[in-house]
Amino acid sequence: MSKLVKKVFFDNSAKNTAEAIEFLSAQAVELGITDDKDAVLAAFQEREEQGPTGMTGGFALPHAKSTAVKDVSIVVVKFTDEVEWKSMDNHAVRAAIAIFVPDDEATTTHLRVLAKIAALLMQPTFCDLVLGSDDEAEIIAAIEEGIEE
Repeated sequence: MSKLVKKVFFDNSAKNTAEAIEFLSAQAVELGITDDKDAVLAAFQEREEQGPTGMTGGFALPHAKSTAVKDVSIVVVKFTDEVEWKSMDNHAVRAAIAIFVPDDEATTTHLRVLAKIAALLMQPTFCDLVLGSDDEAEIIAAIEEGIEE
């Protein structure tokens, strides 16, 4: 399960969750993850309604499960400013690691990837690297390595 991370976006100007997931959904089309932006956006919105995907330490872990998603993919977005996002620690978000999953892999690959990224987010060195780096290859390598472990 390699090459899941498709892209890291820097200096995104989203101000809130809605703007962030709108951006992620549009980029999913550009990156070939889906052909249906609206279906992916609806999947993100549905997941946010079930409970916030804001974690701790300035990270969010939004995920969209949809028949419109072609392959399991991860996209990272670093924000210019703090983003209003309901989170476990009630703090704003500075980066989102978004997971896109086809419906038929929702209980297998999705849960494995989600668990691996959640574990990475509990490691201060990983969080510092993602928040502090402006090197796309370095961030992608750190996530890919963490998922493979």
